[in-house]
Amino acid sequence: MNNFEYIKAQTAESACAAADRDTRFHGGGIDLLGEMKDYIDSPKRVIDVSGLDRSISDEGAHWKLGGAVRLVDIENHAGLKQSIPGLVQAAEHVGSPQIRNLATIGGNLAQHSRCWYYRHPDVKCLKNGGSQCYARSGINKFHSIFAEGACISPVVSNLGVALSALDATVQVMRKGQVRELTMEAFYEDADLNPRAHNSLKPDELVVSVTVPKQRTCSSYVQISEKETFDWALVSCAVAANLENNVLSHVRLYFGVVSPVPYTHARAVKQLEGMRLTQSGVEEVAAALLEGAQTSEHNRYKVPLAKTMAKRAIIALGGQS
Repeated sequence: MNNFEYIKAQTAESACAAADRDTRFHGGGIDLLGEMKDYIDSPKRVIDVSGLDRSISDEGAHWKLGGAVRLVDIENHAGLKQSIPGLVQAAEHVGSPQIRNLATIGGNLAQHSRCWYYRHPDVKCLKNGGSQCYARSGINKFHSIFAEGACISPVVSNLGVALSALDATVQVMRKGQVRELTMEAFYEDADLNPRAHNSLKPDELVVSVTVPKQRTCSSYVQISEKETFDWALVSCAVAANLENNVLSHVRLYFGVVSPVPYTHARAVKQLEGMRLTQSGVEEVAAALLEGAQTSEHNRYKVPLAKTMAKRAIIALGGQS
C-alpha cells in the first residue's frame, strides 16, 4: 500500500471541499482498503466520511437515509422492516455481521467490480486500464448474461438492486452542490464506459438516499455458493402493490447478471393486473430471461435467475 494523506471529515461540505480526482472517500473501508492493499487503487488522499449522516427518518411519503447509515442499522430498523422489507432483506444478505457493522449504504452502492481479472494486481483488464475484457474468453462463471458493452463484469451491490425496484433516488454532493440521481442514472455509466463502476465522479459523495413508500410490498432474494458470508450468484428484487391478490405498479430488477441492475421492461409489464398464482409467475419468469447472452461458464445463471424471480414475486403474497 502506498502512502496517502488521511482526513477525518466533519461535514459533507468539508469532505467534498477536500476532494479531487486523486481522492477516495472512506465509509466502512472494506472495498477501498482491499483495492489499496493490492495496488489496484492508490489514492493520494483518503477522506473518512463514516462519521457523517447516519440518520434514518420517516418523512411521510418517503424514507430518508443518510449516506453513512450502516447496513446493520437498516437490518435492525423496525420501521423499514414494516414499510420496505425488500431493502432490509438486501442489507441482511451482505457479508457477515462484522461487515454489516461497518459497511455503509453509500459504500455498498458505490463498490467496485468483484471480477477476478480486475482484482488481480498483475492483470490489466479493460476495466483497470487495459485493452480487453479477459472474462469474455476466460473464466466467466460469475459474470454478466446481459451486457451490451465491452466489459461483462456485473454489478454486485445488494442495495443497488433493491433500491432500483423501490424507485429510490440518490443525492450526491460535489463541491458543495447536490444533485439527485435515479438508480438508473446512478449506474448507467457502467453500461456506457467499461472502466466505470457507476456514474459517480471521483470527488462526488453519496450524502443521502430517498426511498418512496408508493409500493406496499417488496422483497429481495439471492442465492450464493455458500449460505452466509458470500457474494450473490444471482439476486432479484421486486416491489409492487398487491390488493385482493392482484399485482400492480410492479418493478423487478436482477443483480449480478448485468453491469447495472437489470430489468426486462416488457416482461415485467406482464405482471400488471395479474393475479398472484404459481402458474402465472412461472410464465413471466421465463419471459424475464429472454435475450440472455451467456458465456461458457455462466449458463447456469439463466435457470437460477428464473428461480430467484419466482421466489421474489411469490414472497410478496405474504405481505398483503
